[in-house]
Amino acid sequence: MQAKKRYLLVSVGAGLLFLVYLWGLQIGEFQQQQYQYQHFPQYPQYPQYHQQEYQYHHQGQGVYRPQPLPQRSPSRPPRHWPESTELLEPYLEGGEQEEDSPQLHHQHTSPHERRAICDNIYKNKRCRMETCFDFARCQSGFRVYVYPPLRGDQVSDTYHKILSSVKESRFYTSDPSRACLFILAVDTLDRDQLSAQYVQNARSRIQSLPTWNDGRNHLIFNLYSGTWPDYTEDLGFEVGQAMLAKASADVVNFRPNFDISIPLFSKEHPVRGGGIGHLTLNEAPPSRKYLLVFKGKRYLTGIGSETRNALYHIHNGEDIVLLTTCKHGKDWEKHKDSRCDRDNQEYSKFDYQELLHNSTFCLVPRGRRLGSFRFLEALQAACIPVILSNGWELPFSEVIDWRKAAIVGDERLLLQVPSITRSVGRDRILALRQQTQFLWDAYFSSVAKIVLTTLEVIQDRVDSHVSRNQLLWNSLPGGLYALPQYSTDPAQFPFYYAVLGKSPSQQFTAVIHTVTPLQAQLSPVVKLIIAVAKSKLCAQIVVLWNCDKPLPARSKWPSTSVPLTVIEGQTKLMSSRFFPHDIILTDAVLSLDEDAVLSTNEVEFAFTVWQSFPERIVGYPARSHYWDSARSRWGYTSKWTNDYSMVLTGAAFYHRYYHYLFTHSVPASLLTTVDHMANCEDILMNFLVSAVTKQPPIKVTQKKQYKETMMSQGSKTSQWADPDHFAQRQTCMNTFSHWLGFMPLVHSQMRLDPVLFRDQVSILRKKYRDIERL
Repeated sequence: MQAKKRYLLVSVGAGLLFLVYLWGLQIGEFQQQQYQYQHFPQYPQYPQYHQQEYQYHHQGQGVYRPQPLPQRSPSRPPRHWPESTELLEPYLEGGEQEEDSPQLHHQHTSPHERRAICDNIYKNKRCRMETCFDFARCQSGFRVYVYPPLRGDQVSDTYHKILSSVKESRFYTSDPSRACLFILAVDTLDRDQLSAQYVQNARSRIQSLPTWNDGRNHLIFNLYSGTWPDYTEDLGFEVGQAMLAKASADVVNFRPNFDISIPLFSKEHPVRGGGIGHLTLNEAPPSRKYLLVFKGKRYLTGIGSETRNALYHIHNGEDIVLLTTCKHGKDWEKHKDSRCDRDNQEYSKFDYQELLHNSTFCLVPRGRRLGSFRFLEALQAACIPVILSNGWELPFSEVIDWRKAAIVGDERLLLQVPSITRSVGRDRILALRQQTQFLWDAYFSSVAKIVLTTLEVIQDRVDSHVSRNQLLWNSLPGGLYALPQYSTDPAQFPFYYAVLGKSPSQQFTAVIHTVTPLQAQLSPVVKLIIAVAKSKLCAQIVVLWNCDKPLPARSKWPSTSVPLTVIEGQTKLMSSRFFPHDIILTDAVLSLDEDAVLSTNEVEFAFTVWQSFPERIVGYPARSHYWDSARSRWGYTSKWTNDYSMVLTGAAFYHRYYHYLFTHSVPASLLTTVDHMANCEDILMNFLVSAVTKQPPIKVTQKKQYKETMMSQGSKTSQWADPDHFAQRQTCMNTFSHWLGFMPLVHSQMRLDPVLFRDQVSILRKKYRDIERL
């Protein structure tokens, strides 16, 4: 009996000792967890990431269904696989994915060193617009201020392009007190300590700025971070609460909806304009010679070497040509392997441009950094990018849907790339290639477009109630030409009517620009008002009184069956004729000079044509441009030929949105030029509309006697009688093309006539009878 009691006492004692032991383990783990939270601020974010992690199980028909991962100890950092595998789902039916392959990033630094680097640079990793941005500074509008350079400051050519693009944009202000966003004069593009462009004292210079405020409301541009051999995210200074517009952005350190991922571009990238894409949007692509190509460096050691070293596994030398060379750097021969000589020999047999423009897909593997020049090169060449760069936050991914233009792969699934590309159908290939051309032209073809896209994205965040939706960003003409301040409804923009199945309104508003006094009831402007008012399609007539003389009394104006409104211009400037007046409610605007000579039939026929082409300018007086090779400049001509590229707004229809775009998107310097010359506003409108549509205007039937009336009233003569008129317009054309960086005008030989026009049939069978009688 006593032995039994003794046994029970020993058992209870052992149990108590075991419980004490477990309790001690819990206390130790808790203390370790507290130490990590105090010394490594990024660790508290792991539970947040943990909630978003899923383990993918293959369940029939190639569909991956997310299942929550089992709980892990908070003291262990979780492993983050890139999200790019999700984009491969349509192509990986029946495919198996590796689950335990190690990430191949930052091999030469320890986890503690990487955490220290992130701790130093991204102290405000939880920054979002709501927490690290002062919206109060933006109450007077979205304005951007560039700090003036200090004495002795030197910036790279690329950073100079960025700053000049900001200063020439519609957002720029020279008054820091009005600024919503600040941009540094310190060149932060290249933060590789081995680079000649590296600025040594960036930290002290940035922190000494009077309005730095730990980076709040600041934007920092960066193309290169870190240095050999690890190429970490180290910038050499604390970003603080500043937004980072960065190339090769890593999803681990990227702050969503705060930072902005930009593409890596070369120093030769043009500041404006840029090269055109190599595929016409409506062109059916022929079968290209190659399926998949790549030509570039192969890194024998260090970060970025793994994927490129493995490309030879899928290279077949026929339709898949993946060429690498290890012949780069000073000591490449010290590290050369058994494949180097053979690779170098085959590398020299192919021309890169020939491969690029004759392949359906272009491989874009990571280099030393996540981004690559190959990305933009593929977009321009209409070669569908196949991206193999795990963890890369793609450029402008906040607004651009890259699934419509690229295939985002996984470095761990390299051997599946050939089958993935072969499975893409021809219709899908055409859609992807067309989207590459749209994105290239809209956002990436020049430094100015990259900078403006960055600023527009930030403005959409600031004015979130009037921001663009995905349709505006991802379809022609793109977010830079679709201003959300006009409307956030795509159905209000003329270039989306066909996509949305919408038709423009069935009436128009006539806007007559008047600069001469009203002297008699039979003056040309009175005759014009009477002729336009007779049209049953006219909703109202608006007269813009930009004359220096006082506004005539209402009794001086003719009586009309439609509302007649006279608006006296406050500034009397030429550019004010395109001001977006709230009184204009119809989609169509008939823009008229006071000396235009049009009949009611001509007005109605032109409006009928415009309803079929609401995104273009449709009208009567046509002009053309040409390249003057002797003077190396653009010329302007009014000769009557079958070829034209402009329809003057003295007698033309267009959508009222172009009033808003003209007033709010054209830089103030160009509007000042137009006002100073009192000329060229019609040319500028043609430039703007052609830049948006990439199409010519449309000329409609015109009576032979039509010409601008050479008016002579009082001491003033018409501008058409000015001998310097054409010289000024040629100067304007070259100024406008320099602003855009290219010539947007497109020549056309199309003229639209009424049905049965000039046919030998009874006049009673014709709808627009008066046009032939004139």
